[in-house]
Amino acid sequence: MIISNTPFRISFFGGGTDYPAWYRDNGGAVLATTIDKYCYITCRRLPPFFEHKSRICYTEIELVRDLEEIRHPAVREILRFMKISEGLEIHHDADLPSKTGLGSSSSFTVGLLNTLHALKQEIPDKMQLATEAIHIEQNMIRENVGSQDQVSAAFGGFNRIEFRCDGNIEIRPLLIRTERLNELQQHLMLYFSGFARTASHIAGKQINEIPNKTKELQEMRQMVDESQRILEGKSDLNQFGHLLHESWLRKRGLAKGISTPYIDYLYEKALKAGASGGKILGAGGGGFLLFFVKPELQPRVKESLDGVLQVPFKFKTGGSRIIYNDGND
Repeated sequence: MIISNTPFRISFFGGGTDYPAWYRDNGGAVLATTIDKYCYITCRRLPPFFEHKSRICYTEIELVRDLEEIRHPAVREILRFMKISEGLEIHHDADLPSKTGLGSSSSFTVGLLNTLHALKQEIPDKMQLATEAIHIEQNMIRENVGSQDQVSAAFGGFNRIEFRCDGNIEIRPLLIRTERLNELQQHLMLYFSGFARTASHIAGKQINEIPNKTKELQEMRQMVDESQRILEGKSDLNQFGHLLHESWLRKRGLAKGISTPYIDYLYEKALKAGASGGKILGAGGGGFLLFFVKPELQPRVKESLDGVLQVPFKFKTGGSRIIYNDGND
């Protein structure tokens, strides 16, 4: 039996410039960190005593005899990619729900890839995991997804991720002083606004609008540089919050469906209560809202958002890893 855990991520700046439709012509960059919320994958070879060949457990339970019967697209295409024909039992568990803007789908893809490599007694490096996940999601499943979530899930940490026009990806860990990183952590509040619509649907609209949003995407790319200077420097950290607000104003205009009246309502309530800025995480339409709030003003924000679920979190380094391998299966 093999068990992996793979982190979820929070993306601060540059989202939208990690779509190949953009960065293949213009280059892209994002600023993101992984957090202490995880996707867990358990996998073992299934003994041939059952009518079904494989058992796949997530929000549904699939009992299948053949690869093509598998309804979960990521499981089906990962097994195809890994050329696995033997029967398996696969279980998925997670600290937070899927389709909420924290890169959960890519964490699942990276985590299952890592688990199956371990089952085959292989040790992939982090870039291999990331690029395999990108290929599976973009080319095999053909989802409308960018390339940042897979990299964050595989590598972990607080990074600037560069996407080159030639398709190469470069990961640069930020050089943030521990005190500065702790200060940033203390200024962030994460709220669950409700389940999002399918990210691929919203992302598809955004991708279609790329030719008409060149100015906005270039500005969002430049904010990665500016946010990095703020975090690695000694200037007022509140500038980071204001920059989040500017980024959100541009992001919400990239395509219809990124924001909703309810998201706008929550966002405005938080700003009036003292938040300097914030954003919806992921493609939009629902999911998690992140706010930057001075610690002394956070009680007011909590009161204004009473009834909305707040989720405590911490920054975490370390990407997808195998946490159990009995070596006998």
